[in-house]
Amino acid sequence: MDFTPHTPGQVREMLDTIGVKSVADLFAQIPPHLRAKSFDLPAGISEFEMLDRLKGLAKQNADVVPFVGGGFYDHLIPSAVDHLAGRSEFYTAYTPYQPECSQGSLQALFEYQTAICRLTGLDVSNASLYDGGTALAEGALMAIRITGRQRLVIDGAVNPFHRAIVKTYLENLPVEVVEVPPEDASTAGGALFGEIDDRCAAVLVSNPTFFGCAADYTELAAKIHENGGLLVSSVYPVSLGLLKSPGEMGVDIAVGDGQSLGNPLSFGGPAFGFIAAKKALIRNMPGRIVGETVDRENRRGFVLTLQAREQHIKRHKATSNICSNQSLCALRGLIHMSLLGKQGIVTLAQRNRDKAAYALGALTAIRGVTHINREPYFNEFTVRLPGRADDAVAALLRRGIAAGVPLGNWYPGGDKDIVVTVTEKRSKVEIDRLAKELESVLWS
Repeated sequence: MDFTPHTPGQVREMLDTIGVKSVADLFAQIPPHLRAKSFDLPAGISEFEMLDRLKGLAKQNADVVPFVGGGFYDHLIPSAVDHLAGRSEFYTAYTPYQPECSQGSLQALFEYQTAICRLTGLDVSNASLYDGGTALAEGALMAIRITGRQRLVIDGAVNPFHRAIVKTYLENLPVEVVEVPPEDASTAGGALFGEIDDRCAAVLVSNPTFFGCAADYTELAAKIHENGGLLVSSVYPVSLGLLKSPGEMGVDIAVGDGQSLGNPLSFGGPAFGFIAAKKALIRNMPGRIVGETVDRENRRGFVLTLQAREQHIKRHKATSNICSNQSLCALRGLIHMSLLGKQGIVTLAQRNRDKAAYALGALTAIRGVTHINREPYFNEFTVRLPGRADDAVAALLRRGIAAGVPLGNWYPGGDKDIVVTVTEKRSKVEIDRLAKELESVLWS
């Protein structure tokens, strides 16, 4: 408590309000073996000595080869992303409320919006959101406002963390949330058609699914449109180098997490969320939107426009209470997309797909390991093991390999299933090692 401005009385009041006895109780959910007892730092050492000690401790971390995805992906980040995003003009910039002082930041965000529109095949984008989960929730809220309906249908193959965020957002609203369990991990979207009716504000899907299935939702979009609702799709941006874009499928609102575009894993964040939509829906889009205009001398300029946040208009008319937009992380995404270019993202996506195909072949060559995705896949796929997936994952982690995401925690009957992710960073040596170690774990 030495480093906070709160008095013991204020701390006690906050703890009583939350309903816990001590500050330590706030960390009770963290398993004891993961908590640092101390850093063993003597009093009075210099900053240089402290950093040296902390670097020594950091070197004790295990060097793990990741084949884990589930919404966060280990992609290459060109060094230019760090260099350009770290310039003080961007790194220290605050909210661009005064356009005459913020043309550089505003133009960068305008270009970011343009890149997201081109990537998703949709008409308009805002200047980014918090992350993929909150972006999906904001897309759901958009659909409710636009249609005036109070029923949402969510595909159970959407990332379970994102589904939880959506339900948290809607918990105190008079909205019926219908979660449709996937038929199994091998298909995408088939069970949703029966839940669509004229009470439905939107159907929420993901592409690829949490299991790795890549789908074409064109028919689903037509079905929901026949009933006056909207289709909201969460997408993995790198996959759009190969897959049909949301705009081509008839998706009304596309959202996603931008971590895979130039942002490091960083233990889960920060990154940014993106949202794009058809032009007719722009006035219900949350957050900031940067527009292009001209000044009195007809010179090109940029401003924040359609500012429907509660900081700017009456709260009951606001479309969002988002007061930040992860703009530095979004800038990293713009730089990354600009460096790749139109053909570069196609090449990157193909490299991911090719390495995933090689890994799938290596894993299914192991006795008892089967591939259960009937739909096409991108760089994630689900395999079924002859034993419990979480046991195999734990054993491989002890050997320095994070093998994937076991599905049993979220899907009944998925105890033997594991989602494996292979990005362009994974080498043939690493993939072969995964297959060799998995075979050893399963059959030695």
